[in-house]
Amino acid sequence: MINTQVILSSLKRPKILINAARLGMADYNRDADLRFIVKTSTTPDHDAAIETLLARENELESNRKNGNAGYSVHEHIRVLAALLAESRLPIFSQKRLSP
Repeated sequence: MINTQVILSSLKRPKILINAARLGMADYNRDADLRFIVKTSTTPDHDAAIETLLARENELESNRKNGNAGYSVHEHIRVLAALLAESRLPIFSQKRLSP
């Protein structure tokens, strides 16, 4: 299991980016947003989602810092909002009970 709180606390991002992501959490729809960000037809489980979101956010942050023309602040906010929302989900809700 990934300790997202430790990872998130180590991220150093501009305050305006984090504030925008926090506001974006209000509209977070796990199924729709994760499938869109991860580009899959099924919603990934919690750990897979966190790993994918962290990798994508790291890539976006690198693009932001390097001033790449393809950088999208909108996408960065969306990924950060998903990452923040996923980190706050109760883990027990991610585990499916088998009959």
